[in-house]
Amino acid sequence: MIKLDLQSRVPLYEQLEEQIIRLSLLGVLDEHQQLPSVRALAREVGVNPNTVAKAYQELERQGIIYTVTGKGSFVCPDVLSLEHPRKAALQEVFAAVDKAISRGISAQQLMEEIRRHLNTEQGGCSDD
Repeated sequence: MIKLDLQSRVPLYEQLEEQIIRLSLLGVLDEHQQLPSVRALAREVGVNPNTVAKAYQELERQGIIYTVTGKGSFVCPDVLSLEHPRKAALQEVFAAVDKAISRGISAQQLMEEIRRHLNTEQGGCSDD
């Protein structure tokens, strides 16, 4: 369910965070669903338990999960209403758009590439 890219420049704990957020927002992880223990998830994905612990701590800080002492970590019931992950994702997109424009890509070309990317991601479906 969770796959990490060991070749990526993105730190492993951030990759874990993003995957858990994505699975939560998509409804793959249900409200109050217990997450694997730090050690179990570390073993499953092949990372140091400290990496998983750091991801869990950050997710709890963001309100994505909550921890019950002695029981484990669980998905927050209101995770679908959390705007922080969505706003953060949009800020990253806007920063990438600004960077692309500063490097000479026109708005029209950028929109065409975004449409092409979205159509590829959606299996070729188009809203047009």
